Amino acid sequence: MRRLEGRVAIVTGAANGIGRAIAERLAEEGAAVLVADVAESGADVAKTIERAGGRAAFAPTDVTRDDHIRRMVDGALARFGRLDVLVNNAGIGTYVPFDELSLEVWDRIHAVNLRAVYRCSQVALPALVSRRGVILNVASQSGLVGQPMNEAYCASKGGVVLLTRSLARELGPRGVRVNCVCPGGVETKMLQGFLDVVGATPAQVAQQVPLRRMAAPAEIAAVAAFLVSDDASYVTGAALPVDGGATA
Repeated sequence: MRRLEGRVAIVTGAANGIGRAIAERLAEEGAAVLVADVAESGADVAKTIERAGGRAAFAPTDVTRDDHIRRMVDGALARFGRLDVLVNNAGIGTYVPFDELSLEVWDRIHAVNLRAVYRCSQVALPALVSRRGVILNVASQSGLVGQPMNEAYCASKGGVVLLTRSLARELGPRGVRVNCVCPGGVETKMLQGFLDVVGATPAQVAQQVPLRRMAAPAEIAAVAAFLVSDDASYVTGAALPVDGGATA
């Protein structure tokens, strides 16, 4: 499918995992993609997209810094001439007992997972309004249900869900749709880091999911591509679980 032919997308946190899968899927569907990440390996993602016949560029970006966010948006406009889609995917987290959760870790997780969604969306908004564009936020199953030793991450992702819904109501009259996906267990380095802390395996976690398996990043990307395409033209304010039924 080429549902995004001629459009331009920014994907934050696109150097690996879900973000990389989304960037590659949007490019496959015809979008020019600005791969934004603090990791220099984002440049390899952009090169991979270009080798496959797509259009992409890498923007080194720390989404907690306003100057980086502005440079990211300006760079997309300068390189590709427009902006139709913003995917706020960058995220971090850690498992730690609540009485050991430091203020520094709490603030850092919220800066990346929630504040950056607000600021990236705000900075990109004029360009998105001009194109009647789309904002897609990557929240989490952890933003819909509580999890022990994961309070900072759950709170930040729950904030993303309500920010999504609030923005959808406010920006709808201006032609901008805003949705979020809420992935469950996905086979990424980030999830493996969580599992290492609690001493669990992917197979053990999968047994708690109705579909009895973890998701591949590409499965989250497929839903993301739908939500930013015209196939979802009447969908806004949605927080769509992509979790194998874990929150059913």
